[in-house]
Amino acid sequence: MQQQKQERFLKLYKGVHDRFERFCRARACGDMPYEDLMNESLLIAFQKIDQLEKESSFLSYLIGISRRLLANHRRKQKVVAATDETMLLNYADPNDEISRRQNVAFLHKALTFLPEAQREALILFEITGFSVKEIAELQDSSEAAVKQRLSRGRKGLAAVIKNKLQLKTGDTL
Repeated sequence: MQQQKQERFLKLYKGVHDRFERFCRARACGDMPYEDLMNESLLIAFQKIDQLEKESSFLSYLIGISRRLLANHRRKQKVVAATDETMLLNYADPNDEISRRQNVAFLHKALTFLPEAQREALILFEITGFSVKEIAELQDSSEAAVKQRLSRGRKGLAAVIKNKLQLKTGDTL
């Protein structure tokens, strides 16, 4: 029985690993190490795999677990967004070149300045590849609300990036 449970879980996870890792890398930035978020989420998902109704929604199931873990972590720790750029480089993909890692770290840091709902919608849509309809289901909202979050999130992210670049170069408007 346990062997069948493990095989089912591994089969489901193999198909979503990359997308789930991208989600965790982007979403955990500034809150906790993404590896911890992934491991804790996978442990809970494995323990409760029998509660999964549709195998096609396994990634959504994992993301829901990781969202709750992050919320609980924040509630317990009262974590403030990280400002140490060297720490942020640890969230980048180790297989990429250095400049790409710096860009990813910069983007992850910029995302921490957005409201949580906008940040999560952007991560789910742009990084993880979910559709607007899927995000609406995950966030318990309408598709119009998700589209609004995406639009506002993109504008907010552009403003944060523009502001950070101006601070780095010393230019002013």
